Amino acid sequence: MISHLLAFLITATAVGPVLAQQTTLDVDLTGIRHANGTVRVGLYQDPKTFRQEAKAFAIRELAATSGTVTVSFGALPPGRYAIMAYHDEDGNGELNRRFGMFPTEGYGLSNDPTVSGPPAFEDSAFDVGADPASISIAIRY
Repeated sequence: MISHLLAFLITATAVGPVLAQQTTLDVDLTGIRHANGTVRVGLYQDPKTFRQEAKAFAIRELAATSGTVTVSFGALPPGRYAIMAYHDEDGNGELNRRFGMFPTEGYGLSNDPTVSGPPAFEDSAFDVGADPASISIAIRY
């Protein structure tokens, strides 16, 4: 009985501080042209997998709305993140590109960096602390 209580106390002590350090992030996607399809938002934590949607830390998908759409990520540990979002106008689950390189659907990156070539994690990276955070990303067509 005492060993079960001791194990519980050790586990509760180890998990308690982690839970207390989670926060939320709200992302406003602005400039969405129309309500066709969905908007997809990938939240990335690892620079090596940035823009690889299947390896994102978290993905959110919502119905597109003309104007602004807000997407929320909850229970995030503090850390460094980057976001790539796009307006999946045809609903096929991927960012369409001409010649495999140039987006043909609206997209946006955290920090709104100027890019020539594939965007880099560090250009879009931002820090999330213990307090709830919010950022805005302009969708470009």
